[in-house]
Amino acid sequence: MAGDRLLRILTKLSSGGVTEPDAARLCEVCADISGMSGAGILLMDGEVQKGSVCSSNEVSALIEELQYTLGEGPCVDAYRSDRPVIEPDLAAPSTPRWLAFTPPAVEAGARAIFGFPLQVGGIRIGALNLYRDRPGPLSDEQYDDALVLAGVAAQTVLAMQVQAPPGMLAAQLDEGADFRLVVHQAAGMVSVQLGVSVGEALVRLRAYAFANDRLLTEVAEAVVGLHLRLNDDHMPDAASG
Repeated sequence: MAGDRLLRILTKLSSGGVTEPDAARLCEVCADISGMSGAGILLMDGEVQKGSVCSSNEVSALIEELQYTLGEGPCVDAYRSDRPVIEPDLAAPSTPRWLAFTPPAVEAGARAIFGFPLQVGGIRIGALNLYRDRPGPLSDEQYDDALVLAGVAAQTVLAMQVQAPPGMLAAQLDEGADFRLVVHQAAGMVSVQLGVSVGEALVRLRAYAFANDRLLTEVAEAVVGLHLRLNDDHMPDAASG
């Protein structure tokens, strides 16, 4: 029953005397309760990916990084479609999707992957990502647990943020989050350099990262460090430093 599931999840979150779980604890519990190899939470606002709130291990962190860099993957689809996205065999899917995301995710060790939208009322804030190191579908029990976990995660993230001063990120989120500030800084620099909007600058950064098989944060760090400058065709330009 949903009530029993919710009680079990909340009890797990507060085990060990924890009264206010941080973001890292939230991801650990999501992976543990669902019986998955790892979990991550990606925040989004409209079509803009804000970054990863937390990840339970290195593979989960890479999965979030890939989705952020490429703009595709289970979290992105779950958020946009407002429904769970299920891929029980990432290496050999019945219908190929996420052509850029899948190869590095499989290489990292993800064999099955699942995305669940984070929503409170009519507000969607992102998605919960669960992965497993072997292929196979979710059991009915795991699927139902994941739905409740996504709801708890959404409520927890919003509860953390409501305590923060206006315009500031809540401390509990900031401690475990990777909001890719260097990416936003790089987008601002490219925007000024090329005379385009920040949104278009971010598209060009992603295009460069994809074309050069690099993570978006690596490209952003090169731009901010003045080692890379993008040209007007948003194709790779020679490193300027």
